[in-house]
Amino acid sequence: MPYNLNVKPIYTQLFINNKWVNSESGKTFGTINPATAEELCQVQEGDKADVDKAVKAAKAAFHQDSEWRSYSPVQRRDLLNKLADLIVRDTETLASLEVLDNGKPYDKALGDMSESVEMLRYHAGWTDKLTGQVLPSNGPYFSYTKYEPIGILGGIAPWNYPLPMIMNKVAPGLATGNVMVIKPAEQTPLTALHLCSLILEAGVPAGVVNVIPGYGPTAGAAISEHLDVDMVIFTGSTEVGRIIQRASGNSNLKKTLLEMGGKSPNIIFDDAGDVAEIAAQAVDACFENMGQCCCAATRTFVQEGIYEEFVSKCKEYAMSKKVGHGGDAGTDHGPQIDEEQFNKILELIDSGKEEGATLQCGGGRHGDKGYFVQPTVFSDVSDNMRIAKEEIFGPVQSILKFKTVEEAIERGNATSYGLGAGVYTKNIDVAIAVSNGLRAGTVWVNEYMGSPGFGLPFGGYKQSGIGREAGEDGLKQFCEIKSVVIRSGNKQIN
Repeated sequence: MPYNLNVKPIYTQLFINNKWVNSESGKTFGTINPATAEELCQVQEGDKADVDKAVKAAKAAFHQDSEWRSYSPVQRRDLLNKLADLIVRDTETLASLEVLDNGKPYDKALGDMSESVEMLRYHAGWTDKLTGQVLPSNGPYFSYTKYEPIGILGGIAPWNYPLPMIMNKVAPGLATGNVMVIKPAEQTPLTALHLCSLILEAGVPAGVVNVIPGYGPTAGAAISEHLDVDMVIFTGSTEVGRIIQRASGNSNLKKTLLEMGGKSPNIIFDDAGDVAEIAAQAVDACFENMGQCCCAATRTFVQEGIYEEFVSKCKEYAMSKKVGHGGDAGTDHGPQIDEEQFNKILELIDSGKEEGATLQCGGGRHGDKGYFVQPTVFSDVSDNMRIAKEEIFGPVQSILKFKTVEEAIERGNATSYGLGAGVYTKNIDVAIAVSNGLRAGTVWVNEYMGSPGFGLPFGGYKQSGIGREAGEDGLKQFCEIKSVVIRSGNKQIN
């Protein structure tokens, strides 16, 4: 499926109650192509007044007598599958828009579309399978539990995986019968708005999904603070996650599901295997999506026996990466998302040089147009350096040396984050010990970021998040559980 050179944004308005509308303020904002730093188009800018309208529409759609509340689990299943079919049909357009708006290579954008489809189909399969229990009672009672939708969900999505990060809110939210108000990232609103056209075409009832492009301090804050929003699902930085938690406490104590930052360790033991192959995997684990990945393995711990060879192979592989426009054939590595992120990454790279790390390759800007950063590898990194402590969210690998299993676990855990981690070894005892010792939501062994499907819950320890997404555990986060006790009227039989 080729990249569409001629793709143009069509949908640039707010989507409220199944209608395309302009913002109440009349304001718009520009969305930028990060490969060129040029404006793609103007998009309507939503704020509190628009969020209020969207929540009102969602509230009506969630009313007990509404069309949506009458949908059976099978009807919700069929609707999600129909939406998945429409994404399949429009994959070329959606992926091409994502290249323009986000900058990632086209093959990765195609992967995002495939992931979004599979997310919908996975959750469609759950609509009639999430069941409660009938419980034994002390007395003449019939007691059971049931899962019910929470109500109005606010979704605040990031820019690194624009459509999948909206879909991991919409798919479970609709599967469980909720209604939604979504704010896509202001950097990448285009695929979210195209999705709205498919939601309309699929026949999702009015008010069930509403999408408000806008900025975090205005539209995002309005969702987080709204007294009629029952839950906020957020993916993004720990800093913003704290703001959302405070907004919940200061408003209606709404539930929160937060997937936030990371500084993930990837621990490579001497006996791991082919050094060149594993070094390549370690680089890819760090540079995934131009390093703009919450669980990127940015701290590569390498046991001392293979350290020098491993560093050499990482450098060699990183330098082989083709940096360029996401639509160009063979591109491995696109631009960073915007000027702010670009400058932050370069400043942190400079700090690594100043604090004494050895720059193996990269370390600067690529080209003279757009927000491209060279794939960068540092060796001789110590735990107290900023590049080893701060979430860079860019293509910067820090390679640290260690001696023992105990040291690797202790240093791997020496962070305020706990989203992901990796361990490479042929010794099963070591693999289990390290997996058990690391405080992270997901630990990969002898691979990094491999995905066996959507059945595994994903989320973080410590300041990497609250709650889990995906799988049965994740789906239940989108539900209330109700206990029902019915007196039978019969005397208890002893």
